[in-house]
Amino acid sequence: MLALLTLPTQRPQIEAMTVASHPAQMVDAGRHPHGTDALASLLALRRPLVMGILNVTPDSFSDGGAFLDPGAAIAHAERMAAEGADIIDIGAESTRPYGNAKAVPAEEELRRLAGVLPAVARLGRATSIDTMKASVAAWAIEQGAAIVNDVWGLQRDADMAGIVARNRVGVIIMHNRAAADPHIDILDDIEAFFARSLAVAGRAGVGRQAVILDPGIGFGKTPEQSMMVIAKLKRFQKFDLPLLVGASRKRFIETVAPAPPDRRLGGSIAAHVVAVLNGARLVRTHDVAETVQALRILAAIGARS
Repeated sequence: MLALLTLPTQRPQIEAMTVASHPAQMVDAGRHPHGTDALASLLALRRPLVMGILNVTPDSFSDGGAFLDPGAAIAHAERMAAEGADIIDIGAESTRPYGNAKAVPAEEELRRLAGVLPAVARLGRATSIDTMKASVAAWAIEQGAAIVNDVWGLQRDADMAGIVARNRVGVIIMHNRAAADPHIDILDDIEAFFARSLAVAGRAGVGRQAVILDPGIGFGKTPEQSMMVIAKLKRFQKFDLPLLVGASRKRFIETVAPAPPDRRLGGSIAAHVVAVLNGARLVRTHDVAETVQALRILAAIGARS
């Protein structure tokens, strides 16, 4: 682990984080135009970006039901923005990475989002819509969403890639599997999945500048595989696209240091710091203030190494 702290290939990215050493500066840095321009503006900051999670669901694995009320959801988004979130990722259907997810009709997903997403999009932060449905993504884009976060990587809804292309928004392509298989080479599986998704994106006219890749920590993976993905994250740099890691409160943490989801902050931060050292440009978290602080300290120490 000590060797990780001196990785020379990460120093430019880590040192660049010092430009956001003050909370107000970090908030101002995230102001953005719409669509792919928003993503380009954020990536131009040349530091790891923090995506704050906003679940407007009754059954998310960590905070289900906490932000179903639109007022509570908007207040939480405002709090995350003030804490330094660059992107607010809003989801209205729990994808529950460990199974037992309950499918939600598009109408219900839209009902949950209607009183929240338009207001969040006006906060001066890039807004991401976490959905696997093209119809929901299209509505969210009309309301101001700049990024589509598809947990099935454009491979579940045949219309999703076209919606992204026509609206010129960013897209997060996440690796997923219907079920974990401990016998496969998960790194090979992720590479093959990304290749298929990028082919779908290309045929639809989605430009590479719009794409972020997410290896999907916890989704269709054993805890061991999730840890392996973070450890070997550099392997996916061959795609020459920004990498996002969402390890926040995931179950693999419990297998090393047993704790319920809301007591996994230390493990979440450790995983995200390692991910950044291994090349992640974005981390997705429930705990924005603590993650921002951890990345600033990483930058401060890295600048002095």
